[in-house]
Amino acid sequence: METKTYSIPNISCMHCVNRIQQAVLAIEGVDFAEADLVSLSLTVDFEAPANDQTIRQALELIGYPATV
Repeated sequence: METKTYSIPNISCMHCVNRIQQAVLAIEGVDFAEADLVSLSLTVDFEAPANDQTIRQALELIGYPATV
């Protein structure tokens, strides 16, 4: 299991938080996803077949691209 935190600067409300969490939790291999409105971040616990690239792609697809 790998844990990674992503910076997502365009989180602006709880709707954003919920949308991000739902999209990332739908990825096979993601066990935990928590977006935070205060820190504008997303923490994800995942294992194969999920990886950094699939998580970033899912975020981009819904309009919340991760930086760095």
